[in-house]
Amino acid sequence: MSPRNWRVRTRLNAILLIPVIVALVFAGLRVNESIETWRSAQDAEQVARLVQVAGDYSNAIMNERDITTAPLLAGKQNSPLVQKARAQTNEAAEAFAEQKKDVPDTDALKRRLEHIDSATAKLDGIRAKAFSKGMKGVDTQEAYALVYRPLMALSNDLGLGTDNVTSFGRTIYAIALTSSAASLDRSIGMQLLNTKDSAQLPVVREAFSSYARLEVIASEEYEFGGRPKDLARLNEALQAAQATGKKQLQQKAVEAKEKGQRFVPPPGVSDTTRAMFAPGSNPSALARKGITPQTWWAMSTGKFQAYLEVEKELSQEAVNEANKVAKDAEQDTYINSAAAIAALLLAFIVAAMMARSMGRAMRRLRNAAFGVAEQRLPMLVDQLSRTDPGRVDTRVTPIPINSRDEIGEVARAFDQVHREAVRLASEQALLRGNINAIFTNLSRRNQGLIERQLELVSGLEESEADPDQLEHLFQMDHLATRMRRNGENLLVLAGEDTGRHWDQPVPLLDVLRAATSEVESYERVELSGVPDCEIHGTAVSDLVHLLAELLENATTFSSPHTKVRVTATRLPDRRVMIEIHDKGIGLTAEDFADINHRLANPPVVDAAISQRMGLFVVGRLADRHGIRVQLRPSGEQSGTTSLVMLPEAITHGGGGDPMGAQPEEEFTVSRIVGDNPTLTNAFDPKMAVGQRTAAELGFNDGAYAGAQSDASHPGAAFGGANGAAPYPVDDPIGRSLQREERRAALEARAAQQEAAARETYQEREQYGQEREQREQYGPPAGASYPEPQQAPQQAPQQDAYQQQQGAQYGSYEASDSSGAPDASEDARAGNGLQSVGFPRAGEPSAGAPAPITDSEWRSDNDERWERAARAREPEAGGITSAGLPKRVPRANLVDGTATQTPQGGPQVSRAPEDVRGRLANLRRGVQQGRGQGTTENDRPGSDNWGPGSSYDQER
Repeated sequence: MSPRNWRVRTRLNAILLIPVIVALVFAGLRVNESIETWRSAQDAEQVARLVQVAGDYSNAIMNERDITTAPLLAGKQNSPLVQKARAQTNEAAEAFAEQKKDVPDTDALKRRLEHIDSATAKLDGIRAKAFSKGMKGVDTQEAYALVYRPLMALSNDLGLGTDNVTSFGRTIYAIALTSSAASLDRSIGMQLLNTKDSAQLPVVREAFSSYARLEVIASEEYEFGGRPKDLARLNEALQAAQATGKKQLQQKAVEAKEKGQRFVPPPGVSDTTRAMFAPGSNPSALARKGITPQTWWAMSTGKFQAYLEVEKELSQEAVNEANKVAKDAEQDTYINSAAAIAALLLAFIVAAMMARSMGRAMRRLRNAAFGVAEQRLPMLVDQLSRTDPGRVDTRVTPIPINSRDEIGEVARAFDQVHREAVRLASEQALLRGNINAIFTNLSRRNQGLIERQLELVSGLEESEADPDQLEHLFQMDHLATRMRRNGENLLVLAGEDTGRHWDQPVPLLDVLRAATSEVESYERVELSGVPDCEIHGTAVSDLVHLLAELLENATTFSSPHTKVRVTATRLPDRRVMIEIHDKGIGLTAEDFADINHRLANPPVVDAAISQRMGLFVVGRLADRHGIRVQLRPSGEQSGTTSLVMLPEAITHGGGGDPMGAQPEEEFTVSRIVGDNPTLTNAFDPKMAVGQRTAAELGFNDGAYAGAQSDASHPGAAFGGANGAAPYPVDDPIGRSLQREERRAALEARAAQQEAAARETYQEREQYGQEREQREQYGPPAGASYPEPQQAPQQAPQQDAYQQQQGAQYGSYEASDSSGAPDASEDARAGNGLQSVGFPRAGEPSAGAPAPITDSEWRSDNDERWERAARAREPEAGGITSAGLPKRVPRANLVDGTATQTPQGGPQVSRAPEDVRGRLANLRRGVQQGRGQGTTENDRPGSDNWGPGSSYDQER
């Protein structure tokens, strides 16, 4: 059978067979080497532990010699100090004997242990003769040294092939010699200060000098053979011991002073040593200098303990190093053994499992990648994109692929990409938070200035009596109010609250009036069919802001000679839908779809938001309270209708304390229009069957089907009432009422003065253009509007805060005010009724004229006098569709004094279809002019054909 016809599995087996056999051979050798290294490391660890125990044993022997020096010289063989010191030495000997059982069986180590056993066997004999006539002081000290020196030399056997442990052995031996010399100095010094045999002093001084030199030599060997950190460790230990000695001397001085004794502080260590071993020195002379057995023991013990501390640390470090080497060798042995076994097994199954394993890994990688790309990362980005994301878990769970092949590298690379994406999203969220903080700071500062400006304007309005000057102040008031709303837009962008709340529910009509008062062209807004419902106090401020933005768009992008009609309808499901109709130039179907999508899903703040800031603010405010906003074409020939759906949760009122005492009812417009049967019966449970649903009114609830329940639930926005009512300057409803009352009062006063000054009266002229005869603005509230087809030339409607181009309003020129009724009079009269004597709801009319009885005494002059008298009290001419009292033009003027003003020239048609046609012709002419002036490179077919980059038809 030809090899070229072999199956893939067979080919893989053939390819892997020879390399696997060679690998198994070398793996066996490697495993054997690892086992040998492991054994050597274990032996080194046992030797290190034995050296550590031997050091404790030798230190115990040194302490026994030094501690028993003074009692034995005094003849106290059974002193508790002697018994305790020897017991500690016996315990150390037992520990050494126990550890000696586990040492490796090597010839060098055996010889060391035999030498140690022979030396320690003499310890009992030394104890029996120590510091007696049979064994003088120096002889006893050197006899003890012969016992523990073999134990110290055991550290030279550290290593067994490991360089680190070998270096530890040399360093430990050097510090052990240093501590041994220091111990001998301590013992000899105690003998010198406690001996009564002056004949021994020369021998003692000579021995002390020898061991002092040995200490210096051993410490130098430690410095040369040790590491820098070992030298630093010794210096720190000596400094600590010196500081401890000083504290002990200070404590002894305090104790002596308390006992009334005289305490002489000893000199330093060097001075003390020279004084002790100077010729002719004796214990009494040294005591006068402060050198006593106690002070010498304290000074020498501190240095000795410092050496012991360093020795123990080095011994423990040697044990740890040996243990680490042993564990590493053990791990290498297991790994190599496992690798050899795995190689043997894989040699037979890798060919068959290769394709399957690769397929599984690729499938796992694919599933994990799609899970991150379609679920985890979008959810995380969406959560971080929120204004208040809360606690976000940004930890990245690695893809469960631990292989080191290309698939594993791809998985790690994807994990890195995932981490970078999460990091970028987190940084963007942090950046947005910083920008929001900047927005908040700027807005708070601007709001403070604007509030001060509003206070000043309010003061000027209160003290101004000239109607013309007051009108200018009202314009400044409106401008400052719009500036405040712009500042609040920054707060909305930053996700902050405006801070203006009501602790009581507010009627919907008052909310609409407040929103109207914040629009520049407020006199063009007509309210009609507003049901009797109240808005939750927590949502009032944001709802006023939302409606003001929509009204600003409606008035800005419609002819200044048209009205913007606002209606409201109570739905069967107890929701309320507000409709804002304008007769503007409209939007395209694509713009409607894009805007509605953005309103339903407010985007993240970016540079594109600045193009339609108002709609973005509307979306944010609506999302905050579960309000739904949609735009659609108006039912007329052109224009746009904004639909604002208020959920039932914010239309049932609330915001105050229902159990508390109700404050005194204040004057509001709703109290006046409450007597209007149209508004009172706006929602009658008996008529609920005939009400229109949201779908019938053109509102698409399906656009919000995928919204999160928690995001759309308005209850989250209502945390209860705030503690205090807002200031008047920060209350748009109160300010609008106060402003309109002031305007109406001054107009009434001016009319009274003008009527009183006239001397002749004329019959009233019939006013042909009554407000009741206005052109109907479309179908009544609640009617459905057909969806007209958008013309290609129809320019899209733009947000109110975008810079307006001259091309939008180029067809609208200033015309004589007589060509259109003074719509501002309706708005002015509505809130000024209280100041001119209009009765509150439920009160009898105090200013209505009494009925006139027929009498033969009457004449034409009598009738004129009565009309002049009635002119002192302005007469209302009914109630508008919005529920506001209307002024009858010229009804309050004295007959015969009005001067007829001739009408102006011919009026230009302002019909929307005519305006759209003129704009389309203008645009067509501009395009033709641009086309005739272009070069060959700008012709159709070239890359640069069409309007330049600077040509941008604003929406």
